[in-house]
Amino acid sequence: MSTTSDISQNKPLLWLMAIACGLCAGANYYSQPLIHSIQQYFAVSEASAALTVTFAQISYALGLLLIVPLGDVLNKSKFIPVLMALAALGLFLCAFAVNLPMLWLGTILTGLFSVAAQVLIPLATMAVKPEKIGEVVGFLMSGLLVGILLSTSFAGLFSNLLHWKVIYAVSGLLLLWLAWVLRGRLPYVLRLDLHYSQIFRSMGQLLQEEKRLLIRSLVGACAFASMSTLYSTFAVLLSVAPFYLSDFFIGLIPLAGLIGALSTKWTGKWADQGHTNQLNGMGAALLCLSWLSLYFAQHGLVFYIFGFALLNLGLAITHSCNQNIIFRLRPDAKSRLNAIYMTLYFAGAATGSALGVYAWQHGGWFMTCLAGFILALLSGSFALLDHVLQKRISAV
Repeated sequence: MSTTSDISQNKPLLWLMAIACGLCAGANYYSQPLIHSIQQYFAVSEASAALTVTFAQISYALGLLLIVPLGDVLNKSKFIPVLMALAALGLFLCAFAVNLPMLWLGTILTGLFSVAAQVLIPLATMAVKPEKIGEVVGFLMSGLLVGILLSTSFAGLFSNLLHWKVIYAVSGLLLLWLAWVLRGRLPYVLRLDLHYSQIFRSMGQLLQEEKRLLIRSLVGACAFASMSTLYSTFAVLLSVAPFYLSDFFIGLIPLAGLIGALSTKWTGKWADQGHTNQLNGMGAALLCLSWLSLYFAQHGLVFYIFGFALLNLGLAITHSCNQNIIFRLRPDAKSRLNAIYMTLYFAGAATGSALGVYAWQHGGWFMTCLAGFILALLSGSFALLDHVLQKRISAV
């Protein structure tokens, strides 16, 4: 456990950590409202420009698998600022990209090393009292989700007022500054004496021994896949008839998800009190209802905004519950547990993104909504399976 005092009492540090989570996670979403501008700037096809989003998700998933587990064996207080500085390097490459492959390279580096956020969260859970885990994770997740939502808005704003590359330069500078500020302020926690190869063997053992980890990972993966189905197509939908929105206004739409992002602190508190089953049901219901509203988006932007808000709220509740559950499975393996969960979570995102593009190309908005709705149903089904299995275990 931690060699420091309970950081839940250190509000300034928690705010810095939450902002760091937001900047790191948000760095992978700048390209989403900018696809049309990237396409025009480099004179490439829409499909080639859209690959930037896919590369961001795939590289982030690889970082979760290959880098985050090191948090259990390295000094997190030094490891996290280094990761943030390397992510900033990737952002600078994007800012000064002279061709699309250079933008892809910067995107990949940013994705790999912005997983610093997913090392920060397990660190926080090891430096607080057990009864505060859900609350602290919820607070950091609020920072992370707000960062994701604001990233698209600021990307669109800078694109309209200045240039689409400006957001990469500004966020790179902010990330470097925050890495320097956090250096020496993060708490030190005890680490395990494992070699790199042993980390992955132990992760395989965790998957075998903790069946609930796999089920909760599938709940999260399907939920995030449902969201990514929307994220991969919303810029295309809103930039054409009947909307014809600019990058700036496309980037503003995700602000509708702020309610969901800010809800995670309270979700974490309720989960700490044992209400995970009720929260899971609420999350699954909101995910499904959101797609019913989104289907009618072609008849009015208000349906899109309302559906987007519901989808974000459902995902935030589901994800917060999942992390509250998995961090309690093995207190000595939180980085590895988070690495497994988040790797599958973002693998779901990449799958949903690809499904969204495929559905759009082969059936338009109806097929996109159908794909998102089915993924939401799958997430709810896995949550129900977990509930049933836990009731059987408690009855034995």
